[in-house]
Amino acid sequence: MRACRIAGILFVVCLLPMLSLVTVPALSDTEELDPEEQLQEERRFRMVDTQIEARGVRNIRVLEAMREVPRHKFVQPRQLRAAYDDRPLPIGHGQTISQPYIVAFMTELLEPKPEHKVLEVGTGSGYQAAVLAELVSKVYTIEIIKELGESAKERLEKLGYENVEVKIADGYHGWEEHAPFDSIIVTCAASHVPPPLIKQLKPGGKMCIPVGTVFGPQYLFVIVKQEDGSIKSKSVLPVRFVPLVGHD
Repeated sequence: MRACRIAGILFVVCLLPMLSLVTVPALSDTEELDPEEQLQEERRFRMVDTQIEARGVRNIRVLEAMREVPRHKFVQPRQLRAAYDDRPLPIGHGQTISQPYIVAFMTELLEPKPEHKVLEVGTGSGYQAAVLAELVSKVYTIEIIKELGESAKERLEKLGYENVEVKIADGYHGWEEHAPFDSIIVTCAASHVPPPLIKQLKPGGKMCIPVGTVFGPQYLFVIVKQEDGSIKSKSVLPVRFVPLVGHD
């Protein structure tokens, strides 16, 4: 199977009138955002408050990463106004950037630590890799669509994510050169859990992967590799992802 072609308030009380404001960090005297960037930042903080934290994501570091990464830099220009909407968005080549909540939820399931090394299968626009890069030491991400992989690499470099390495390849086979990984995240639906990924997962590590078919049910699974090499898996959520295709 070839790797993925991928493809989810504080209330401040004022005297007159009473307004509900999204919590945004105060700018220092020397720090200024242009009006468009200020608007996008406000939308991003609202997204975290209303779409992510309100739905039960509690990991403080994950919430801060979602506030930090500018999702509007990872969408197509015509999708700019929808960058912080509660839905996936097309990024070209039949692929999507995942719904913000799903990105946060899957990231939290991995329990990322600052010292971790993570493999992502399905780079897409690079958004999930950027979120992970805020949380771990190193992110290795694989994209099979050359145009997407190259543009994601350029985008991540421009935004200063020096701890992300992008590879154009079939992610079904993982990235053996850099294994084992503390965690692995797959951002498209596989018909089964790829054995090479299991092999490259460190004992004690976690994998988050959607499993199912294009037209049938899909479920998000958390795979845990025990210290003795045995595997435990748990279905945590019904989902809908683009398929991991090409290798049977």
